[in-house]
Amino acid sequence: MPLLKKHFPEMEDSILLKYEEMQELYLDWNQKINVISRKDMDQFEERHILHSLAIVKLKLLKPGHEVMDLGAGGGFPGIPLAIYYPEVQFTLVDSIRKKTVVMQEVVNALGLKNVTVINGRAEELKQKFNFIVCRAVAPLIKLSLWTYKSIDKSKRDHGLICLKGGDLSAETKEFEKKYKNVQVITYKLTDYYSEEFFETKKIVRVLNY
Repeated sequence: MPLLKKHFPEMEDSILLKYEEMQELYLDWNQKINVISRKDMDQFEERHILHSLAIVKLKLLKPGHEVMDLGAGGGFPGIPLAIYYPEVQFTLVDSIRKKTVVMQEVVNALGLKNVTVINGRAEELKQKFNFIVCRAVAPLIKLSLWTYKSIDKSKRDHGLICLKGGDLSAETKEFEKKYKNVQVITYKLTDYYSEEFFETKKIVRVLNY
């Protein structure tokens, strides 16, 4: 895992080994159930693990936090984050059953006790979370409708954290126009990573949500 060593030099060998094990599991599962594009599997460390761990750079998640991964797909960013944050509880939600089957099998194989996988829709959950994370699921307007009731606004630390790409100016402007008191902060991943893949990638954090 050369990229993880480069960008997270403090990461313990035991955690690096867990990510290596994770990669092998996905290589195996993706041959049975295609949850990740074949092209991306060749760049798994960069495009899935490292991309997911960009959220770590914001230093927002703390022990005891409850986090939902909305539309988790194959398990990103939730599973890489759960490995990094063993004292944070993650709930991975996706409406497509084959994806949740793969996620559950990977979670079981990795022995992750801080992860719950749910096959369903986020807006149907009764549980409240500090943060909701997602990766390229939908525009902010739709995300707000799906997640507003699921964020525990009584907590000091709360909000929506999205991994997105491309020009987000129109999407952000539309969102801020509808929600006057909401603040949107955009972080460029080029501030953290030097690889070409991240040139158009961003983290969008929604405050006062």
